[in-house]
Amino acid sequence: MKQTRVTMEVGSDGVAIITFSNPPVNALALTVFDGLKEKFSEAMRRDDVKAVVVTGNGGRFSGGFDINVFEMVHKTGDISILPDASVDIFTNMIEDGKKPTVAAIEGLALGGGLELALVCHARIAAPRTQLGLPELTLGVLPGSGGTQRLPRLIGLPKALEIMLLSKSITSEEGKKLGLVDAVVPSDELLKVSRQWALDIAGRRKPWVRSLHRTDKLGSLPEVHDIINTARQQAKQTAKNMPQHQACLDVIEEGIIHGGYHGLLKESKVFKELVSTDTSKGLVHAFFAQRATTKVPNVSDIGLKPRSIKKVAVIGGGLMGSGIATALILGDIYVILKEINSEYLLKGIKAIEANVRGLVSKRKLAQDKAEKALLMLKGVLDYAEFSDVDMVIEAVIENIPLKQQIFGDIEKACPPHCILASNTSTIDLNVVGAKTKSKDRIVGAHFFSPAHIMPLLEIIRTEMTSPQVILDLMTVGKTIKKVPVVVGNCTGFAVNRTFFPYTQSAHLLVNLGVDLFRIDQLISNFGLPMGPFQLQDLAGYGVAVATTKEFSMSFPERTFEYPLVKLLIKNGRNGKSNGKGYYIYEKGSKPKPDPSVLPIVEESRRVTNIMPGGKPISITDEEIVEMILFPVVNEACRVLDDGVVVRASDLDIASVLGMSFPSYRGGIIFWADTIGANRVYRSLQKWSEAYGNFFKPSRFLEERATRGIPLSAPASTSSGARPRL
Repeated sequence: MKQTRVTMEVGSDGVAIITFSNPPVNALALTVFDGLKEKFSEAMRRDDVKAVVVTGNGGRFSGGFDINVFEMVHKTGDISILPDASVDIFTNMIEDGKKPTVAAIEGLALGGGLELALVCHARIAAPRTQLGLPELTLGVLPGSGGTQRLPRLIGLPKALEIMLLSKSITSEEGKKLGLVDAVVPSDELLKVSRQWALDIAGRRKPWVRSLHRTDKLGSLPEVHDIINTARQQAKQTAKNMPQHQACLDVIEEGIIHGGYHGLLKESKVFKELVSTDTSKGLVHAFFAQRATTKVPNVSDIGLKPRSIKKVAVIGGGLMGSGIATALILGDIYVILKEINSEYLLKGIKAIEANVRGLVSKRKLAQDKAEKALLMLKGVLDYAEFSDVDMVIEAVIENIPLKQQIFGDIEKACPPHCILASNTSTIDLNVVGAKTKSKDRIVGAHFFSPAHIMPLLEIIRTEMTSPQVILDLMTVGKTIKKVPVVVGNCTGFAVNRTFFPYTQSAHLLVNLGVDLFRIDQLISNFGLPMGPFQLQDLAGYGVAVATTKEFSMSFPERTFEYPLVKLLIKNGRNGKSNGKGYYIYEKGSKPKPDPSVLPIVEESRRVTNIMPGGKPISITDEEIVEMILFPVVNEACRVLDDGVVVRASDLDIASVLGMSFPSYRGGIIFWADTIGANRVYRSLQKWSEAYGNFFKPSRFLEERATRGIPLSAPASTSSGARPRL
């Protein structure tokens, strides 16, 4: 069991070393704050202590405030749980203490960890230490003085970049900026820090209180310009979230009225932000992502992951090349197989372009890019498959072709090799029907573009071995994906949950609602784009194929819309040929194409579902709900069928796979925020008016009528049928 403790040792030189420990990242738990208060109080009292060095145990300073406390506040509503450390401990006891304190930083100093270092009178760091204030990613702001001290130490522009973008920097960069006083080897960290503390006590080095500095802030007109520019940028990049503007308010307060006033406002606003829906959603998404590593009968039965060093990818198209890119960037050797040299060359060029694109965006160093490309080999047959650890099939959604490939790779690969398919809709039992090695067959569903999108859906059949699941989860983490294990059904978890999303949008259009209004409202809600712009981006072939697949599996709740086929008939295929719902011109944003409206009218004539032949009257809020409540309804069926381990898996999958806004917590969390009863009553009303597409699921009806949250475990509902 992990031990939380704070210790103090006083050396013969008169320096007290205060060390706090809370594995694995020395999070600042409530008990750590208590321990720091006790030890600093003792150090300031004792006559044999001349100066203090504060450090974290085990090669890490601190990963920040204990996020579990936020979860406690969200569950209880009691903000008094939050510690009053900013003024009481950090400012009064450490920064304004009568003895100097030096922070000896190693590994990382993030969030509250960096704020603790900022109140010290000097900061000595080991090489490549990570420094940052990422609190805004949890819907709050730095609550222990970070908004006041960081701008005073490094200047306002860089401080805003670190806070508003939650961007971390290295200790080397921190030294150049003035955040770090010295970077020294790890084995000299304590020795140098002790001497530095003694030098401050002996007035041989400056005794700097960060909160009192103003030399790097600039003039008030400059400050106003910088903050106003940041406000405009935040409106674009962080719409619907309050913490960015609140952070700027607090920084501005401190610069105009003084650092201490800023601290008091920061503390007040921090507590207000912790209680917002935004913070609740972001904290939930954080813990939901963490929970994906726990899979019953996989992660809890003592298995150890096998080493996956060589992977074959079959198919070098958009998905195959993206998957291969992700693998080589994770230092996994890739054999890329195609059917002829022309396609193979195309695939290799696509991978090279992916890697170069990351370099040009400064997300990958040139030397790492060159090393990654050495991990790739192209082939035209199965000869090189004799020693691969895994194969990922990424060809078109064609059942006979996939069955043929799986029959071939079963013969060509070693008996331990994992046989994975990147299918997005086809039942894995069908894919592997002609093989004998059904325990090795698994789904590895990446989202496009595969080297960028963070989600990896791992689909297990009833016969997939736990070892194979664990191995693929480990590969997922190696290539910086979040693996979510799901059951085998049409569309699996994410695509199945979201199949009503596009259909409800089309249903509304055929009821007379303007499609561009729909896209704008969904974008305002927080998705990166609306359903029609998304169809343009994916290409209409995808829409036709998936609609066919879902209408076969769920005919009673599929709205078969004619609009896409009419668009194809009129020579349109979305962004790929520059003609869709929008006009696509190089270097400019997509613009609504008015020439698409006659095609929309033709679709309305074909479906003939407008009541009395007239467009329905509908509010903006109703449009968003009529598009997203059917998604919630299908998510309820996914939960009822036991396709996911827990509701939070569906939440994080919706955030990472469909770009559902993370600050809303995920599709189920958002629905629970609204209330199951409201979702149920709305769907019931619409189903009476517009048909079975909106009919509430049994699971939703039961939860709504019994007042049980949708996220509650299945045991509180009557008999889920697990597929895991």
